[in-house]
Amino acid sequence: MKAGIHPENYRLVAFKDMSNNEIFLTKSTAEAKETVEVEGVEYPLVKLEISRTSHPFYTGKKKLVDTAGRIDKFKNKYKKFKK
Repeated sequence: MKAGIHPENYRLVAFKDMSNNEIFLTKSTAEAKETVEVEGVEYPLVKLEISRTSHPFYTGKKKLVDTAGRIDKFKNKYKKFKK
């Protein structure tokens, strides 16, 4: 392998799913501004909106999306431009 082509900051990082507060560790080069302590060891923290622990495809739970409400909001917002 060539020397000097691999990232220097490849390390264990804690990823936290904000929807269910699940934390999992994996190696990554992701930039992190915060840290978190997991089992007595401090790791860089990357916050996620959704992960494998909360995604409906992996959990088997479907969420109802209010599409009608979104459409009504859109129509109300832009009805002033209607000719």
